[in-house]
Amino acid sequence: QVQLVESGGGLVQAGGSLRLSCAASGSIFRVNIMGWYRQAPGAQRELVARITTGGSTNYADSVKGRFTISRDNFKNTVYLQMSSLKPEDTAVYYCNVLSGGTNYWGKGTLVTVSS
Repeated sequence: QVQLVESGGGLVQAGGSLRLSCAASGSIFRVNIMGWYRQAPGAQRELVARITTGGSTNYADSVKGRFTISRDNFKNTVYLQMSSLKPEDTAVYYCNVLSGGTNYWGKGTLVTVSS
């Protein structure tokens, strides 16, 4: 089993920055994909960014140039640096790990961006 623990959410003004962290523990394959998804009220969960063990990344168009995903393979931790935040970035952000063909999810952390 895999456990994901997220931290770093909160309230920030538009234009501000936040950094999310997600530490994974348990039976994780060395080769995996870690990422962040978000779900705004009344909306579907959507991909924000993801990163492979080798460091390849992809981002949602809406966050390109503002968000940066990174990871520490030794710590099994993924980070999301969010800058130039907008009110439309307000959502619950979920950590995700795809390992051995199975998707694992964190409980989510709320990010609120005030205008």
